[in-house]
Amino acid sequence: MIEDETARQTTPTSTKQRHGCLTAYLVVMLIANFGVLVSYLFIKNVPQGSAVDVPPIPDWAFVTLLTLGAGNIICVVALFRWKIWGFWGFAGLALVTLLVNLQLGFSFAEVVGDLTAIVFLYLVLNIGRDNKGWPQLE
Repeated sequence: MIEDETARQTTPTSTKQRHGCLTAYLVVMLIANFGVLVSYLFIKNVPQGSAVDVPPIPDWAFVTLLTLGAGNIICVVALFRWKIWGFWGFAGLALVTLLVNLQLGFSFAEVVGDLTAIVFLYLVLNIGRDNKGWPQLE
């Protein structure tokens, strides 16, 4: 832990290098979160009884999920800018999203991806030797 703090304090932003896997994962996260955000807008406007079987989403959940999706995008951008709060924000938002989805009636197996995303992000941040992402976060 002390080594991580020392690395965070002594690594200037201009010399930071991101591992290719981390860059790819952050890009995928950005695209996926934007896609989910847009899909919520389309899902909300699907008329009942249409060919697409979409369960009704209560207004509170719709607004909450849109806000969480926008927050996820902000956190991914923060990670691109080497901000550690982006990781903790993403983790917190994923947990809240998990709780909202459980409240909406999804099974734990259907929403386990929220937890998997946190673990996978942490693992990807720790890939590499000299260009590990985690110690470079500030």
